Amino acid sequence: MNLKIEKLKVESRKSKVKITGSKSETNRLLLLQALYPNITLENTSNSDDSEVMSSALSTTNHQPTTVNQIIDIHHAGTAMRFLTAYFAVQEAKTFTLTGSPRMKERPIKILVAALQQLGAKIDYLEKDGFPPIKITGKKLNHHEVSLPANISSQYISALLLIAPKLENGLELTLEGEITSVPYIKMTLALLNEIGIETSFVGNKIKINPKSKIANPKPIIVESDWSSASYFYSIIALSESGSQITLSSFKENSLQGDSILVEIYKKMGVATYFDENKITLVKQPDSKTEVINLDLIQAPDIAQTIAVTCFGMGLGCNLTGLHTLKIKETDRLQALKTELTKLGATISITEQSLTLEPHAQIRSNCKIATYNDHRMAMAFAPLALKVPIEIENSEVVSKSYPDFWDDLKRIGFQIHN
Repeated sequence: MNLKIEKLKVESRKSKVKITGSKSETNRLLLLQALYPNITLENTSNSDDSEVMSSALSTTNHQPTTVNQIIDIHHAGTAMRFLTAYFAVQEAKTFTLTGSPRMKERPIKILVAALQQLGAKIDYLEKDGFPPIKITGKKLNHHEVSLPANISSQYISALLLIAPKLENGLELTLEGEITSVPYIKMTLALLNEIGIETSFVGNKIKINPKSKIANPKPIIVESDWSSASYFYSIIALSESGSQITLSSFKENSLQGDSILVEIYKKMGVATYFDENKITLVKQPDSKTEVINLDLIQAPDIAQTIAVTCFGMGLGCNLTGLHTLKIKETDRLQALKTELTKLGATISITEQSLTLEPHAQIRSNCKIATYNDHRMAMAFAPLALKVPIEIENSEVVSKSYPDFWDDLKRIGFQIHN
């Protein structure tokens, strides 16, 4: 379904939005809850990815060991990586893990090879290095493994999450420059929260084994900073004095995308913390002309930042984006194609994006989303500048099902 979006109503300058729990935290905690069933969770994400993860874990836990269980995770990349590791340690159970056509193009060989080093039995069913895969769960006897450090943090986190259930824990060596440190630290912090001892020194991570968790406290999932990025964009593109209050967020967040607070200062958005809420306020326009950022620790917000800069007439140089080419779509190429439709002058490399300052925005353009939730949500705030149409708008359910309703709630005019 296509949606046409037009500018915010004047009376909606001060608004409040409650954002669902972080998908990143939720999916990690769902796996830990499957390993340690006495853990309880609150404010979990209602995203498609988390629903897929929860359903797969619930279904497989109640099936007999003799059945080859076929699990289709559709577009959920996090679920593919995390479930590959989880199923590998489910002794005497067999699983076939598959997904959408795009998922079958997304590499998983590095994670599979690491699990095989630990003793896992995993076979490719179609193309070497890619899903679908057949996993025969077994006891993993080895505890030392190494990985390239510049890969997706989801490969690393998948191993860390199952590590405490290995007989001797895990000693993981990361080779080279580590990229997504915040997401690795998030995983380690969640393990620490349930009482598992970890260490991260230099390029070596150690996880101690722990068979049971005694009397764990309920864990409250923080709201999703990636989802908050679209409201940062809205305020950056709004007139001075506009504000939105979002909940529930922590000043000492585990999420790497909380770097939004510092990044959007450069675009005139101030963030005020009050208990579990943040209020975003547009400051008088600054004289910044070009935004220079290395997003190697937070690549998921690159689309939002690029579109915001374009809407504000700013240039930007974004680097550290090498993982974007293997997401739901090639996000760098998709950004170039769609921003060019709107009149942008933009160039990309394998790991960077450069946008020239530009004063005019073409109106009533149709934005293709490429089955990528972040493309739909990143471009929506441009409706503050010109009417815009978002194709395949329902794709937002992958991470933020309430997105369009929340935009209407704060005053956007949205219709089919």
